Amino acid sequence: MSASWCDDPRLVDALHGVWEGSDPAEALARVIWSVVAEPGDGDAGELVARLGARGALNAAFGNRGEDMGREGDGHRLRDARARWQGRLSRDAVLDALRDARHVDARLVLPSGGAWSAAFDDLGPHAPLALWVRGDPGLLAAPPRVAIVGARAASGYGEMLAAEFAGDLAASGAVVVSGGAYGIDGAAHRAALRVGGATVAFLAGGVDRAYPQGHRDLLRGITDTGAVVSEAPCGTAPTKWRFLARNRLIAASSDATVVIEAGWRSGSLNTAGHAAALGRPLGAVPGPVTSATSAGCHRLLREYDARCVTTTGEIRELWGGETRSGGRGGEAEHDRSGPASDPDRIRVLDALGSRSAIDVGEIARRSGLAAERVSAVLGLCELDGVVVRSGGGWRSVTQKAV
Repeated sequence: MSASWCDDPRLVDALHGVWEGSDPAEALARVIWSVVAEPGDGDAGELVARLGARGALNAAFGNRGEDMGREGDGHRLRDARARWQGRLSRDAVLDALRDARHVDARLVLPSGGAWSAAFDDLGPHAPLALWVRGDPGLLAAPPRVAIVGARAASGYGEMLAAEFAGDLAASGAVVVSGGAYGIDGAAHRAALRVGGATVAFLAGGVDRAYPQGHRDLLRGITDTGAVVSEAPCGTAPTKWRFLARNRLIAASSDATVVIEAGWRSGSLNTAGHAAALGRPLGAVPGPVTSATSAGCHRLLREYDARCVTTTGEIRELWGGETRSGGRGGEAEHDRSGPASDPDRIRVLDALGSRSAIDVGEIARRSGLAAERVSAVLGLCELDGVVVRSGGGWRSVTQKAV
């Protein structure tokens, strides 16, 4: 039973140097959950909220026959257990802890002082744990403002991102973004340049620099800011995890500002989370002929975003002091609209176009039950985006949904 692993001397020893607290069993239980469940897994979040992390392990992998807490939800736990079972590995938990210690990462839990209560607004989709390189205290240091936008940004967009982020960071705001090329990178660099604080949320483990071209930038953020992920070390970034990561950017920030975004940009996913959480949302206008500003104009029309053109107007979003001064990615993957099936995204992320992968391995990579994987593959085959090959499956197009 995985709950008994919480008393495993090897795991307890590996926890030293990664976490400090008075309840190592609960901490290890949350580490196990971070390994077996995908980011934002609402079933795991609901079970942990009701039973505690260790009790949830007993319910999920023991023989108690627990349900999700409501009549008729027993099948939900059975389906969820099928997703989690393929990742339940003591060695994987041990590797996550050892890799974290190797890169000097820290485990931050809801019971710790560095935890931001803002994450709790995500309800059952709140992170069960966070892995942080750098200063965990920045997660709860006010004010925090997210600056996100196009990866393929124009000079206009990067200039504004740098001006806004630099001015805000110089005045004490923590600049939050996703570490991507374009707007994200410009915002992080500007904050560092003025000696300010910045936080980068990653879709993969904090031991993996992504994109590779931002290795030095992420190292600089680690030195004076914080690099954060809810996925354990060793986890690869995938399309699904980028989308899940966006909710953390929105939830952790007192306001979100989008600077350049395509019509179907992943930045709109971040903006949608901010709007759903009731966080102030700002969008920077651009030329009506610019495709990289079409998403910002969409936010102004459809999301009730406020038009912002100066740092003073950005501060007004969260009620901050307005002062005189200067005016101051497309995210990693495009969003395909509200009809996108998240399970389809996970399955296609798990596939390659050269080598065929069997259903069991796809289930392990995607965090879905094998039965669900088979059903999704069947639909994808009808759409012509995957093909059977030998004893497995491979994609026949780029990973699009």
